[in-house]
Amino acid sequence: MPHEHTTRPWLRLRMPRPPARSVPVDVALWGVLAAATGYGFRDAGARSLFLDLLLPLAVLAVAVPLSRHRPGAAVVLVNGLCALGLADAATPANAQVLSLAVLSCLLGARIAGARGPLLVLVGCLALDVATCAVLWVQPVWWFYTLAVLAAALLLPWLAGRYVRGRRELVREGWRLAHRLEERQHLVAERARLAERADIAADMHDSLGHALSLVALRAGALELSPDLTDRDRADLAELRGTIADAVEHLRETVAVLHDAPDPDPETAPNGEAGTAVDGPAHDTLEDLVARAVAFGVPVRWERHGPAPTLSPLVERGLYRIVQEALTNALKHAPGGAIRLRITHRTDRTHVSVVNDVPTGAAMAAEGPAAGIGGRGLTGLRERVTVLGGTLRTGPHEGGFRVTADLPHQVTAHTRRRGPSPASSPAARSPESAGRLAVVRGAARRRYAAAVVAPVVAAAFFVPAAVLLAWQLTTSALPPSRFDELTPGRPRTELAPLLPARAYPYPPDHARFAPRPPGTTCEFYRSGRDLLDEVDLYRLCWSGERLVAKDTVPGRISDAP
Repeated sequence: MPHEHTTRPWLRLRMPRPPARSVPVDVALWGVLAAATGYGFRDAGARSLFLDLLLPLAVLAVAVPLSRHRPGAAVVLVNGLCALGLADAATPANAQVLSLAVLSCLLGARIAGARGPLLVLVGCLALDVATCAVLWVQPVWWFYTLAVLAAALLLPWLAGRYVRGRRELVREGWRLAHRLEERQHLVAERARLAERADIAADMHDSLGHALSLVALRAGALELSPDLTDRDRADLAELRGTIADAVEHLRETVAVLHDAPDPDPETAPNGEAGTAVDGPAHDTLEDLVARAVAFGVPVRWERHGPAPTLSPLVERGLYRIVQEALTNALKHAPGGAIRLRITHRTDRTHVSVVNDVPTGAAMAAEGPAAGIGGRGLTGLRERVTVLGGTLRTGPHEGGFRVTADLPHQVTAHTRRRGPSPASSPAARSPESAGRLAVVRGAARRRYAAAVVAPVVAAAFFVPAAVLLAWQLTTSALPPSRFDELTPGRPRTELAPLLPARAYPYPPDHARFAPRPPGTTCEFYRSGRDLLDEVDLYRLCWSGERLVAKDTVPGRISDAP
């Protein structure tokens, strides 16, 4: 039924088949808990083979595998064994409190929510308290229920939630790191594709211009009087073919080239509207002159005779200088910029170095940190396509961009795999929100894991100390009890008596027959805190001891 998938998974009793790899773990856990049960059975003197050994082993054999899919039901089963132990007249403690703590920890580790498990824990504690009330147990049993059993239910559950929360935080952190890495690859790939589209546009400008000149020359030849009609027809067909080629080239570049990004921060240069922006057909001299006119402290020098550069290489050289100037203005405004271009036999070397302004430090996200936005990533792709090399990095406190370009574009077959983006991608709102949710849940779990034990300790520790103090200070050793002689006044017997009487005598001792006209006080015959010891009763008439006797601590031993 569909309803079964929406019921609470912490309490359903129909258990699916466990995976094979979980069976050895369950067997090992059952073995540990069974060993603890056997040790407790031997230590208890084997009062009941069925109730103290066989029944707990059978319940654990069901509860341990059940805890994988129905951990709440497993806790309820083992808590029933602890409640059964409260009916023992000798002591409320049994070995199943360890099993209860283990399964409570598994409940916190295997269930993400808190409402359902808390209802299970509160229900178990209510069952234990109701058992004490129905059986009219002694104060030690109440203390054991409200302190030991409550701690075995609550504290391990908080520890399990802490483990689960930490595991989820680590898993979510790795997932977000993986997504961030994928986003970096996508950003780098997008920058490379955008740069290739720019290269295609540059190719259109240069190749389209050359084809236009060829078409114009063909049109001029058509008018030559020396040509035959056949030659004129061929030239007209050639001119039409060139015009079609130019049109096809324009359409292809239009498809490859993305629409301009309206966000200035995501432009390839990482900057919009700066002094280094200009028309697409600017020369390198125009670019530097415009930067100087805007007050940019650029010093540049050119060495070697100017070679004949391929249009794509010339445009690439322009883009290198443009990107370097843009980054310098963005991350180190006011710093001096040194531009050096060296023409060699078959290659051109360009170097752009910017200094840090005096008394200023480069921004942490600037080029000195190895970050240059999409611009440097796209620039590296362009230089690689042209057959050159590009290097960027810190230099003498500033930043340097160097490149080697061939004078003519050479064919190369080296394939470049996706590399991480030079700048970390900004976290998307979705991933940032998920990380905030996970961190908030982890903080709440940590706070609960710290606050709950402190609150429990503030309540239980003083109660435990008070109870232990009352039990130990009301103990009358048997040797001193033998020295007490009826008929003697209290002043003579005071050095033999404990500091105070036992305040919690059982009902069968409190209402036992006493000498008429006397007031009776009770003292414990031993200092054992969990075991129910015999009581000494002293009956006084005024300030004189009239009678003394021994009252059995357990009602089953009473006459």
